[in-house]
Amino acid sequence: MSIRWTYAFADRPAAHLAAAQAFWTAVTGTFLSAPRGEDDEFATLLPASGVDACVKLQGVWSGPGGAHLDLCVEDVPGLVKRARELGAETVTEHDGWAVLRSPGGQLWCAAPWHGESVRPPVVAGSRLDQVSLDIPPSVYEPETAFWAELTGWELLTGSLPEFRVLGPPAGLPVRILLQRLDDEQPAAAHLDLACADIPATRARHEELGAVHVADGRHWTVMRDPAGGVYCLTGRDPQTGGLPSRDQMPGAGN
Repeated sequence: MSIRWTYAFADRPAAHLAAAQAFWTAVTGTFLSAPRGEDDEFATLLPASGVDACVKLQGVWSGPGGAHLDLCVEDVPGLVKRARELGAETVTEHDGWAVLRSPGGQLWCAAPWHGESVRPPVVAGSRLDQVSLDIPPSVYEPETAFWAELTGWELLTGSLPEFRVLGPPAGLPVRILLQRLDDEQPAAAHLDLACADIPATRARHEELGAVHVADGRHWTVMRDPAGGVYCLTGRDPQTGGLPSRDQMPGAGN
């Protein structure tokens, strides 16, 4: 089952969706599509003409939100069937797409491919290019195996023992970081941006209303104006790799 395109979804509380839309369009150099859904809860971040979108926003009615993946294929029922064979469960089925839950508890969507093929460019030295799946330690190994088997992508070691990366084929815009949490807590997910200069990107994001949360080994944790946590990571925005590992485009967080 070939994954033809990927979308990173930012899920934010519906009450703060407008703030999220303003922030993330500014960060990614995009403009907002017309809203979709029964409650206008969905929107796509549209880049300049000539390239395809790879980021969407969703307003959620309970909880703090987070992030999730859309995997786009030519055969949605086939992807759903394969995911279920690997241990996923169907949450809801819609006309042409479905919401599923991975064995470790991650929500994601199987969606139709509409011919997308050209990823958006780097904007102001950064690129939103990764969804981090934050996985409890008790299910880390089977969850990693599930995503590797489902996508068929190359599984790479990360920069630290708690990280592994699924590097997509060339041209796909969003890769998957598999992060093992320190303790048992519900599965979650967040967005990561590859940044040529983290301090400069942080300053720009703070001007747009984000706040600094914490610093890691080569990443900075931020909170956007809608309350969503995300990371600025010290990776090459073109390749996705750490500066010392540019010959391994899928490597690192």
